[in-house]
Amino acid sequence: MQKLVGALLLSFASAPLLAGSVTVLSAHRIHTMDRAQPQVTALAYDDTGKLLALGDIKTLQARYPKAERLDVGPATVIPGLIDAHGHVLGLGMTFMQVNLDGSTSKQEILGKLKVFEKTLPEGEWLIGRGWDQNRWPEKVFPTAADLDAAFPNRPVWLRRVDGHAGWANSSAMKRVQRDLNGTWQPEGGVVRRDAKGNPNGVFIDNAMDIMEAVLPPMDDAMREKALTLGMQAAVANGLTGAHDASIPLEELRAYQRLADRGQMPMRIYAMANGDGEALEWLCQNGLYHHPSGRLQMRAVKLFADGALGSRGAAMLEDYSDDHGNRGLLVTTPEAMAAATEKAHRCGVQAATHAIGDRGNRMTLDAYAKALGPDVQGDHRWRIEHAQILSPEDLPRLAQMHVIASMQPTHATSDMGWAEDRVGAKRIVGAYAWRQLRDSGAHLAFGSDFPVESVNPRLGLYSAVTRSDAQGLPAGGWYPDEKLTAFEALRGFTLEAAYAGFAENEIGSLSPGKRADFVVLAEDPLAEPAKTLRSLTIKATYVDGKPVFKAQP
Repeated sequence: MQKLVGALLLSFASAPLLAGSVTVLSAHRIHTMDRAQPQVTALAYDDTGKLLALGDIKTLQARYPKAERLDVGPATVIPGLIDAHGHVLGLGMTFMQVNLDGSTSKQEILGKLKVFEKTLPEGEWLIGRGWDQNRWPEKVFPTAADLDAAFPNRPVWLRRVDGHAGWANSSAMKRVQRDLNGTWQPEGGVVRRDAKGNPNGVFIDNAMDIMEAVLPPMDDAMREKALTLGMQAAVANGLTGAHDASIPLEELRAYQRLADRGQMPMRIYAMANGDGEALEWLCQNGLYHHPSGRLQMRAVKLFADGALGSRGAAMLEDYSDDHGNRGLLVTTPEAMAAATEKAHRCGVQAATHAIGDRGNRMTLDAYAKALGPDVQGDHRWRIEHAQILSPEDLPRLAQMHVIASMQPTHATSDMGWAEDRVGAKRIVGAYAWRQLRDSGAHLAFGSDFPVESVNPRLGLYSAVTRSDAQGLPAGGWYPDEKLTAFEALRGFTLEAAYAGFAENEIGSLSPGKRADFVVLAEDPLAEPAKTLRSLTIKATYVDGKPVFKAQP
């Protein structure tokens, strides 16, 4: 990580172009994602980062004879990739806490925790993220007892990979200033209990708030460091922008400080965290745009339900592998109606997490009611994940002009157990990219990092193949939902830009837009699908300036 940070800071601090200067870039191939000029071999941009012209090197050199020449050689240039749903601070924290992603057993997790504990002062919380019981041989939730023997006195709190469940040891639960025993449950959450009614250490969805409330608070310096590390990791993976889903006002303030200091190497489209302080601030002050063009907030992230992996996604019928359980609505229909009506009144874009078919239906119903006759307008309201849709609801997104903001790697991560959760009938409406796109819905792609990898190349691969890293299952999982490489790339560029009201600025390479682009050693639209996972990123540019360059 230190080498990565050093390379990034060096390139981000590189000298700006001289005032009034023009750069002409040439490459073997440039995919513009612009129908007027889909493929060129050269582009020109000025020192402000605005694209001036596209074409061939001979024509552009003649037009700009004094231009600085940037020849990237036998490389392919594509528009800057945009992740339409991620969590930058959460990504940064993976470098500052215990990263449990990919752990295949509780024993492996304990080993990682013991190593990390050696770096902590006595009494400090041991915090991590990334566990997933579906990766373990037993495939069942853990308990506090699994942690207590190794950490009898140090409080431990571990968030599940999807952020919709947490695992605490007994020392951590003792910090809670209320009686956790009994049969009570919080609204929109579950405290898992043993046969005697005692909490067993796992807290699902809104129940996590009980534990989060006693964690040590994050100060401004730590917040800025986490955001910086997250953005650095993002640009190293070819991202020039990200939609940061669900941030409180203090996190926006941290971004503002970084933007004021010129320390944001990418564009952030921030979403307020629910019907709270940040949304109220937008309502009182209007949609926010930083003068740098690197930061804005004009959306609110709401939550309909939980996650499929923890059986918290709200379903219309019982889970196929857990009869009697239909998941959780983490927001009541009444509260959802109030929040969406407020968003509409304030001119704020609503973006709602909805995974189960019941969660998606509630969201669409709330949108229809809140928007009223404006449902046919250019509101660009979104459903984040839109993971499982009933046949009746799937066409409603296009009909209501609602954007499906989806994450291709969720399908290939979940495919080993998703059908067990929902059964053969409902799985047909799950991860339904092709059905949604063919219905006319806008399809913006992201990763939900750090739930999944921040690497958008994995998303391109998943969208095109619906297979894992080994190419399994052969031909893809429910292959009728595959997309073409062009459609997948569009989801991470022009469609993601559209979802953030920015398609006139970014998302494609066209005169008048920003010079945000990625230099690749390979051509993602010409190589075999299996190579999409391993495309070589040579450099990432924002406003015509390098924010990442690969080490030679």
